[in-house]
Amino acid sequence: MEGLETTILTGLCGEKMMMVLNATLSGHSVPFHSHPHEQIGMVYAGKAVLRIGDEEQVVQEGDFYCIPANTPHSDTCIGNEPFVMLDIFYPIREDFVARLQRQARQ
Repeated sequence: MEGLETTILTGLCGEKMMMVLNATLSGHSVPFHSHPHEQIGMVYAGKAVLRIGDEEQVVQEGDFYCIPANTPHSDTCIGNEPFVMLDIFYPIREDFVARLQRQARQ
């Protein structure tokens, strides 16, 4: 997705959950999407408008959030710094694991 950089933190993927760094670059948004995974995390850096379901709030470094499974959510980076989220997913994002396996084969 343009404007989004995802880093799967290898070694931090257990049997049932995983940790990922997601960075939305300045001037970019992640469009509304949903997935069957619970997502909790902390804003690692930057500032953004975070939309979870019908709620919208400005979040910044040190703030926490919880996104229930199958709940539409999006973010828009505000400011000049990337908006970086340290995300924990339950259960494991199989699409992310498949991406890691493809990268390992290259």
